[in-house]
Amino acid sequence: MQSESSQAASVLLVEAFHGGSHKQLIDLLRDNIDRCAVFTLPAKKWHWRARTAALHFSQTIPTCPSYRVLFTSSVLNLCELVALRPDLASLKKVLYFHENQLVYPVRKDQERDFQYGYNQVLSCLVSDVVVFNSVFNMDSFLSSISSFMKKIPDHRPRDLDLLIRPKCVVLHYPVQFPDVTRLLPKHKLLRRSAEMSPVDDIITPQDKQPTPRPEQEDPHQSTSEPRTDQGTVSEEGTEDQMKPLHIVWPHRWEHDKNPELFFSTLIKLKERGLHFHLSVLGETFTDPPEVFLEARHLLDCHILNWGFLSSKDDYLEVLCQADVVVSTAKHEFFGVAMLEAVHCGCYPLCPKALVYPEIFPAEYLYSTPEQLCKRLQTLCRRPDVARKHVVKVDTSSFSWTSLKERFESLLAAQRP
Repeated sequence: MQSESSQAASVLLVEAFHGGSHKQLIDLLRDNIDRCAVFTLPAKKWHWRARTAALHFSQTIPTCPSYRVLFTSSVLNLCELVALRPDLASLKKVLYFHENQLVYPVRKDQERDFQYGYNQVLSCLVSDVVVFNSVFNMDSFLSSISSFMKKIPDHRPRDLDLLIRPKCVVLHYPVQFPDVTRLLPKHKLLRRSAEMSPVDDIITPQDKQPTPRPEQEDPHQSTSEPRTDQGTVSEEGTEDQMKPLHIVWPHRWEHDKNPELFFSTLIKLKERGLHFHLSVLGETFTDPPEVFLEARHLLDCHILNWGFLSSKDDYLEVLCQADVVVSTAKHEFFGVAMLEAVHCGCYPLCPKALVYPEIFPAEYLYSTPEQLCKRLQTLCRRPDVARKHVVKVDTSSFSWTSLKERFESLLAAQRP
């Protein structure tokens, strides 16, 4: 698929898997970088795209003397493409890693296909610049090359990481954060107006619960008057503050996002008689883990939203109504969904692993399933704490506005 004329184009954008974050990045660059030609394949059958896209593009990308830069994601075997098209080999070749196949989790070790990681290593060797969306992505890839190559039975290559490392840079994925002011509930609007206050309202696993006041018969209600960081919530906001905690899980319905841990934690909360609402979003594929069907039955009385929302506005509205966003991922190289939820005013809870310590301060990280359960239990009993808290993550630093100049420099014709 060619989305734009290549005539007089300087930048060649090639995407073998034009869907999700890969599509968003290519479309963003096309719309904001001058003189781009775009060639893509639909986001289907990822494994076949990784194996065969180079041959397809070698036949469909026209020869053009004005090309100066080739930008592609690591799905494409760039080594094959430039071997098949020597005219493209002379361009400045930029390879962008949304994820890496050396540490991408598989359900069983024998299921890992050596070819995909090997393709990425070869692509790095022929690239001029290798760009990762996070330090974790870069470090996990480079540190795994040596052990990965030991799978070769003999005549193994050596020191490939030393050849690739000098080419590597980290450039965060540019998120387009929309204005969600019109979608925010009253208490989040009030909180935004108080964000300059020096008073923090932080909840940690060590926080003890206040003793309920005698007049409160429901132990799950807030034990203090709902307040913003600068005073008492207006009467209109009181109802928002007293609703059950709304937990959102906005991830792909796949095993690498560890839905088993998330749902087992919520079932424990339910068994302890805690009040909460639940929204499970994210894209569903042909064979989602069975735990989703089981959880929908067991947690039915808590569910507000269930399943993928094709409308971006509907999706953002749910995030704006939610209080806490949870990740239980076994794999995450960046995490757009978590940042979008924070942008919409959600309190984040993430594993103390993968990319998360790079983006989120320690107070939002948990180390064990028990810690996650305890944090959510505390917030279920004190939903007002999550609703008053100003999250200490500057999402603007991950925005296109902040990163545009670096991408422009990356796609300039000068080689590093």
